[in-house]
Amino acid sequence: MRFHTRKWIKPEDLNANGTLFGGRLLDWIDEEAALYTIIQLENQKVVTKYMSEIDFKASAKQGDIIEIGIDVVKFGKASLTLSCKVRNKMTHETIITISNIVMVNLGPDGKAKPHGKTQIEYAVDRLK
Repeated sequence: MRFHTRKWIKPEDLNANGTLFGGRLLDWIDEEAALYTIIQLENQKVVTKYMSEIDFKASAKQGDIIEIGIDVVKFGKASLTLSCKVRNKMTHETIITISNIVMVNLGPDGKAKPHGKTQIEYAVDRLK
């Protein structure tokens, strides 16, 4: 799994228990999935269609640094299915896992549009 983004847990990210608010973490994950998909499919018009079971394994507290990892599970005709893992940067303890996040590629009309991609592409390969 490649970890692309780090977040520093601040007071405004905490719930009433003094740990990371799950909704804030899901917001970050959704944004990371969208950014990853936009880059892979080379289209800024993508939407989240589905997130599978969300498994909270541990919490994070103020001052922790977490990192969000994304992997491609499969390329669909007009979609990209991702998996996600969030872990504590310092201890590598897993905080959350999501097996499937389905992102859909959209055309100018706002409807699903085939993207023609079949494998992960890296920026360095596109520049050749």
